[in-house]
Amino acid sequence: MPSTATGIAARIRLGLNIGNTLEAVGSETAWGNPQITQALIDTAKASGFDSIRLPCAWNQYSDASTAKISASWLDRVKQVVQYCVNADMQVLLNIHWDGGWLENNVNLASKDAVVAKQRAFWEQIATHLRDFDERVMFASANEPNCDTAEQMEVLYAYHQTFIDAVRSTGGRNAYRVLVLQLPNVNVDLSKTLWNRMPVDQVTGRLMVEPHFYSPPNFCILTEDASWGRMFYYWGKDYHSTIEPDRNATFGEEDEVDRQMALANQLFVSKGIPALLGEYGAPRRTTPLDLSLHLASRAHWMKYVTQKALANGLLPFLWDTGDLIDRRSYAIKDQQGLDALLEGAGKK
Repeated sequence: MPSTATGIAARIRLGLNIGNTLEAVGSETAWGNPQITQALIDTAKASGFDSIRLPCAWNQYSDASTAKISASWLDRVKQVVQYCVNADMQVLLNIHWDGGWLENNVNLASKDAVVAKQRAFWEQIATHLRDFDERVMFASANEPNCDTAEQMEVLYAYHQTFIDAVRSTGGRNAYRVLVLQLPNVNVDLSKTLWNRMPVDQVTGRLMVEPHFYSPPNFCILTEDASWGRMFYYWGKDYHSTIEPDRNATFGEEDEVDRQMALANQLFVSKGIPALLGEYGAPRRTTPLDLSLHLASRAHWMKYVTQKALANGLLPFLWDTGDLIDRRSYAIKDQQGLDALLEGAGKK
């Protein structure tokens, strides 16, 4: 395990989330995707991705009274991690939303119970996966709901528990790179709330994790909301004259520049790699100027990827089966893939 977090970061140019699968409520296939296969991981590698993020649930596979995780589930997750290692890819395994037991309970009232479960889960996960080499990284959570200084102290406790639990299992886990989620995975919030790094027994083996879905009108909304309308067209050279009321009115290139530069200032410039665990924007079917919308989306994907890397952030696309067909392994969105590869300097 010779590499520091900075050394690992130097190997990552473009990552892919295998979303809506291992974290699905009910079972791996409950949200419509088939089981992850070696062929899917190999296809991702052949398509230009060098890293995989595995969002994963654990709580639904554990005993409610003892927190003991099912042996069969631990084995299945280990098998999927092995697929990624077989393809010589970096792989990040987390505890995802998982029913919200951690993410919705970053508060003093829940702290003791969450700490106990966080410790129990990570002792089991880390022990079961202890023999993997440094290509395997662990992440404490996904998107912890944390907005205040008091909540931040609780989140620090959850992250510290994670670090201590993993390190306590020994072997390669004593040196494994670990990834800590920012409050609401938000860089702006981190400027005021994230005032220190948790304690680790080894130096230089921690990363932080923001996410990026900005502007949400373009990246998240699937219908108009009380606080804003959907944007179909993003970027200064991609505004529509056919449907001007759907042009982005904020959060364009200058905002990407600002947020990536801030992440660099707060973390990367201080030797703490920032792994951009999720980013993405959907292909919509309703825009009147559809070709311009698709070109605009491709521009967003290329621009965010490019600016992330320029500022030392490691981009991992959020995908639930829209980029690569999970059954046939065909590329479903060549325009999007090309944009990502161009942004990452791989095409």
